Amino acid sequence: MPASVTIKEIARQLGVSKSTVSRALRDSSEISQETKDRVLELARQLNYSPNPIALSLLNNRTHTLGIIVPEIANPFFSTAIGGVEDIAYSRGYHVMIYQSHESYERELIDVQHIATRRADGLIVSVSSQSEKHDHFVELQEKGIPIVFFDRVSDAVQTHKVIVDDYKGAYDATEHLIKEGSRRIAHIAGPPNLSISRNRLQGYRDALQKHGLPFRDEWVVASEYSQSEGTERAYQLMALRERPDAIFAASDRIAMGVHWALRQLGYRMPEDIALMGFSDLSISALLDPPLSSVAQPSFEMGQQAAELLLELIESKSTPASFETRVLKTNLVIRRSSMKNIS
Repeated sequence: MPASVTIKEIARQLGVSKSTVSRALRDSSEISQETKDRVLELARQLNYSPNPIALSLLNNRTHTLGIIVPEIANPFFSTAIGGVEDIAYSRGYHVMIYQSHESYERELIDVQHIATRRADGLIVSVSSQSEKHDHFVELQEKGIPIVFFDRVSDAVQTHKVIVDDYKGAYDATEHLIKEGSRRIAHIAGPPNLSISRNRLQGYRDALQKHGLPFRDEWVVASEYSQSEGTERAYQLMALRERPDAIFAASDRIAMGVHWALRQLGYRMPEDIALMGFSDLSISALLDPPLSSVAQPSFEMGQQAAELLLELIESKSTPASFETRVLKTNLVIRRSSMKNIS
């Protein structure tokens, strides 16, 4: 097998220095176009292939992206990761995946590891326990750009990819109202997350528009988990005046509610209607199938990756950062359809 062609060999044949060849291959403005053309033409003739390790040291790049999500087992995040990988691999980047498991301490450790491994950039959806985001600011100051998706931080100035959580929640609540529900409860997510606050506000405003009461006892907070959804459902159904519909801030919460209502002997939607948020694939398989607010998780991952690669490959900081807001849409199934002709 012939030895690999090196920069030294290209320099020898052209009668120039190794640094000149190196700069020409990097498209440096210090080298004339004529010299660049000569170097690139000879490199092509000799089938020159740069050493990836040397190239990463030369460019201070590893061609690796980090992504931190609360939990890979959540189909929303696993699908978003697929979107990130779709773009990253098409552009020659690898992806390192981390889970925070909704833990602030675990998120800190993940960020430190990404800094140590010198990833070129980070895509992140913050954990529900993270109230401070200094660790992301510090990572940016080390020269590692960040893009947030879904669960974002207002404390960090960078690109963000979200869905219109407010409108999704508004539409979901309005659907329940139009189906005849009047005592609509909401199981909200952790209040420190913007997605939870926006969904709660959409629920509240839809009630107000239709002249229905907002009652504190009908709004309970929960982690985004099935087990907590079950607990909150038992709590709501034990009230003296029980709700006739529940809008859950996520499908994982809604699945816990669904199980609890079945255990308690309530019929959906005849006794109580149920609506989730995320439209996980399993939601259509429940009995009755769960109505939900669909959000384009794969596209969110793709757009987050595109924005991050722009930051990595750009030679200057953007004049302003962008927040992309993607649309949601209602997916109506049996769990909320009271008015069936």
